[in-house]
Amino acid sequence: MSNEMDKRLTEVETRLAFIDDALAGLTEAEAENSRRLLAIERTLAALRVELSAIRTGLAEDVREEPPPPHY
Repeated sequence: MSNEMDKRLTEVETRLAFIDDALAGLTEAEAENSRRLLAIERTLAALRVELSAIRTGLAEDVREEPPPPHY
């Protein structure tokens, strides 16, 4: 009986070790995804600022143009 219990305990410990390893891997993957998402959000914010500046510049250029000759 003790031999059977030792086998079962060893199996449970082995499975727990695999689960711990998988959890550590998932935690690291989640941290990496969070870092990437933060970088993407920063890039998107910078692109929005740049796009806004471009739109503002284009709008000013249109106002400075003389009206077309048919007016």
